[in-house]
Amino acid sequence: MNIKRAKEEIKDTIESYLLKDEDGEYVIPPVRQRPVLLLGAPGIGKTQIMEQIARECGIGLVAYTITHHTRQSALGLPFISQKLFGGNEYTVTGYTMSEIVAAVYEKMEKTGLSEGILFLDEINCVSETLAPAMLQFLQYKTFGNHAIPEGWIIVAAGNPPEYNKSVREFDVVTMDRVKKIEVEPDFTVWKEYAVKEQIHPAVTSYLTARTGYFYRMETTVDGRQFATPRGWEDLSRLLEVYEKLGKKADREVIVQYIQHEKIAKDFANYLELYEKYQMDYQLDAVLAGTIDDLLLKKAAHASFDERLGVVSLLLARCRNEFATIARSEKELELLFGQLKFVRDELQTAGAGNRPEEKFFPKEGDGEEGDVSREEWRDDFIRTESGGQENHPENRFSEAAGADGRETSGYKSPQQIFDEGMEKFIQEFERQRQAELLSRQDTQIYRSAVRKLEDLSFELKKQGHVTGEDAFMWLRQWFDGQQDELEDRRDHAGEMLEHAFDFLEAAFGTGQEMVIFITELNADYYSIRFLQEYECERYYFYNKNLLFEDRGREIEARLRSV
Repeated sequence: MNIKRAKEEIKDTIESYLLKDEDGEYVIPPVRQRPVLLLGAPGIGKTQIMEQIARECGIGLVAYTITHHTRQSALGLPFISQKLFGGNEYTVTGYTMSEIVAAVYEKMEKTGLSEGILFLDEINCVSETLAPAMLQFLQYKTFGNHAIPEGWIIVAAGNPPEYNKSVREFDVVTMDRVKKIEVEPDFTVWKEYAVKEQIHPAVTSYLTARTGYFYRMETTVDGRQFATPRGWEDLSRLLEVYEKLGKKADREVIVQYIQHEKIAKDFANYLELYEKYQMDYQLDAVLAGTIDDLLLKKAAHASFDERLGVVSLLLARCRNEFATIARSEKELELLFGQLKFVRDELQTAGAGNRPEEKFFPKEGDGEEGDVSREEWRDDFIRTESGGQENHPENRFSEAAGADGRETSGYKSPQQIFDEGMEKFIQEFERQRQAELLSRQDTQIYRSAVRKLEDLSFELKKQGHVTGEDAFMWLRQWFDGQQDELEDRRDHAGEMLEHAFDFLEAAFGTGQEMVIFITELNADYYSIRFLQEYECERYYFYNKNLLFEDRGREIEARLRSV
């Protein structure tokens, strides 16, 4: 199966193993919870999906490459102890706690997560002295005298023998105690991941045209040559940094990641042309709405690789803008939560009756009384300002003294805001320490923290203000952020429309347009954007071109029968 299906299978397994009955006992007893054995070629993402699964399931992850361990570090060190058996004292050998088992307990202490995944990579490549211990571990979930805590699921990974000379075969007794999942490279699945993770567009466009180079493992007279998904992703990150530094990645650099001479040379040539297309086709001007007739003629008569490169570049610019909007939306959602916290605390600070608290509703859930975000915000302000006995200004004029310090146990707007910010930072740190945040999520949280700190400083500069003044100022700031986001959405929509203008003028409804629409449909951020932005040409081409394309494929298959 492919890596995406393997991920789903492991998530289903974990959810099944962690399901408890009404007495709080695991429905599948730990002794019957088979360890998952993930077998597949190196570099296809086995370790990476474990990190994703742990985040998505909200559980801990402890990962080890077992070939880095000796018998002593895995099992613990022996020591002599005295024990009574049948009234007689005997000298027996005990073991200190295994480093691996101790790491699980440390993760539980550090994160507060009582359940998780213990992931051991390269488990079928252990040394001769450690092999029996690994078999015992898979069968009984213990290292030496110490068992893995309940609630921790064992997932092991290994490579098939053809990829590693050190691989040892597990016997039938061991294999009959594990849940074996075999994984094969699949470019279509990887591309879906690559687009979401914003892998360099030169890599994705190159592999789209040469899928056979996505994963290649060959034995030649010069030794083993290979190209793997891990190599392509790591190369992509290097290309991003090189572009920022103004450096050039030539064949000598590329072959350090794509360790296959022919593929590295071919990609180096493609990358050089790809960079040339960026300059030749003046894409910034195209996406701003300026299209030169000479440019259209050049595109119309270009080779297929060149036309594909141009389409890829247009997609990359649009995708980057769509991804930026998605990150801004998530950040604004976090900041909105802080605005709501301040509102609720201002209400709580008042004496006597207060308006019913209104929480932000989920749009489109089909329940009666749903309102839009904008309607809720307007109602939010009316509720907050209505009623003299609940008016923030009246409450805080009584709660605070002339010097702005709190009296009678009330809190100032500054204190309420800072309290909310502190809770926000604590929750961020908790999730970060528990490794429940992706790299992108961490960046979004940090950006939100910086904005909250700036808001706190600005609020402090204003001196003592009433609750109403503080809240209205925060609301105006939030409205400004929303306006900026709307402007960015409009700009992204214009870019997409200009991209369609160019494609129609240069290629009409040819295969380039089909590729453009297909790639938009395969992109997480593009789909998310198009759910909000009404692009008539996208829907037109999506309905007509792709339908016709499928029809042509069916006809071709019928003719070949």
